[in-house]
This record gives sequence, structure tokens and C-alpha cells, in this order.
Amino acid sequence: MNDKTLPPQHQQRQPGVEHAMHPEPVYLADDYRAAGKLTGKVAIITGGDSGIGRAVAVHYALEGAKVALVYLNEDEDAQKTLDEIKHHGGEAIALAGDVGDGGFCQCVVDAVIAKWGRLDILINNAGEQHPEHNLEALDEAQWEQTFRTNIFAMFHLTKVALEHLQPGASIINTSSVTAYKGNPMLLDYSSTKGAITSFTRSLSINLAPRGIRVNGVAPGPIWTPLIPSTFSAEKVSEFGADTPLGRPGQPAEVAPAFVYLASNDASYVTGQMLHVNGGSVVNG
Repeated sequence: MNDKTLPPQHQQRQPGVEHAMHPEPVYLADDYRAAGKLTGKVAIITGGDSGIGRAVAVHYALEGAKVALVYLNEDEDAQKTLDEIKHHGGEAIALAGDVGDGGFCQCVVDAVIAKWGRLDILINNAGEQHPEHNLEALDEAQWEQTFRTNIFAMFHLTKVALEHLQPGASIINTSSVTAYKGNPMLLDYSSTKGAITSFTRSLSINLAPRGIRVNGVAPGPIWTPLIPSTFSAEKVSEFGADTPLGRPGQPAEVAPAFVYLASNDASYVTGQMLHVNGGSVVNG
């Protein structure tokens, strides 16, 4: 059995960059057909420069939404995403900064409201991970940073966005299969993803009386810049081989789940996680 799924590669910096990956991830399938499911909507997407965030941004633009991409410092990737959206006739802006900073999150929401006067969809997608072989090697600064980016940022941005979210609005959080299966090398990352799943479920109940739906997507091994920037070249070459489908997924295979959850097709869906993970059976 050949368990090599990708060419060996590693990036020395975090966050990783998409334009340095080979092959580059697929963010839009050739046979995707938009249907205007998000026409007139305005969306904020964190981690929107690349990977799953880029795929969601492009799909949302194709479905008629105006999109604000939020990213840390990957300017070249963000510009490519903007260019792709404009190529398809969409409208987007890009905002660079640290979503772990509550002040920056307020600036993001203020910029979106100043630009478009409304906010309908919030995608909390930004994340980071730092593999370690054991807990003893995991230092406090690292796990605090992972929690700050992965879960504290969701509290910050959601809190300031809620002032502008009306009945019918949608919040979608990116969790992970690691929240359900665990990962021995991603202790802090998996813990944040478990927190995100619980945050999603609890917030959905809290906001249901206001007519705001809250759901999540729990991807499996998806080919994004996070992978070559955090795993060794050998690990990257085997990425996704242990799934039932025997390969990593592409961002283009995840983005339609975000389209569904944000659209009126999911008007009776809240508090749920969609598992786009290559066939791993999880409970929840």
C-alpha cells in the first residue's frame, strides 16, 4: 500500500503561505455552480487569505456575498484571494491584524459596517497549531498563544459582531476532527478545538431566541498552509493517508459546507457540527 499522498515539503515560518505549497491547494472545483444563495449578505471571514478561509471567501463571493478577509500578515496570499474574488465579479476587502486582540476585532467590525452598513455572516476560522511529542515539551507561552488565536479570538470577534447581527444571521466556527478523536502531538490545538465545539453548542442555545444561528464545521486532514508550516516533510508526505478515503481533502471540498450553513437552506439548523473529514466516524 502506498501511503505517500503529497510531495515532502516543509515551511520554516508560521503562518504558512499558500503560494509556496506544491501542489497548491484547490480552493474552487471546476464543476461548482453558484446559485445566488448569499445574495446581498455581508460576511467576515478570519483566516480568509488562504486554505479553508480562501475557499470559503471565493465561494461566498460567487454566491453573491460581500466579503471581508481577515488575516495576520500573509499579504501575498490575501491579495491573490482578493484578485480571485474580483475576477469572479465579487466585492471584498482585506484587513490585516491579530484576531487575538480584542481592539483589532472591534476595528474589523467597524470597518465592515463603515463599508457596507451591515453584517450577516461571521466565520471564525483563524487558527494555529504547534506539534509537540509530549506535554513536558509544551511550554506555557505556546499553549497560551494557541488558545489566544484559536478560541479567545472567537469570543472577542463574536462579542463585537453581535451588535450588528440581526435575526437570520449566521455564525460558523471552524472546529476539527481532533476535537473528537484527539491527537497525541497536538495537545493544545485539540483542546482549543474541543472548546470551539462547546462554544458553538452553547452559543447556539444562547442566541436562538434572537434568531441567530450558530454552527460549525469540523474538518479532517485538509491541505492548507497550516500543514507544511507545522509538520515535518515526512509527515506532510503521508498527510491524510490514514483516512478511509486515503487522501487529504481540498479546501474546495470543505467550503460548500460553509455555504450551506450560512444559507437559508440551513434555516432550521443550529448548534450542529458538519464533519468533512474523509470518512472518519465520530460521535457528535
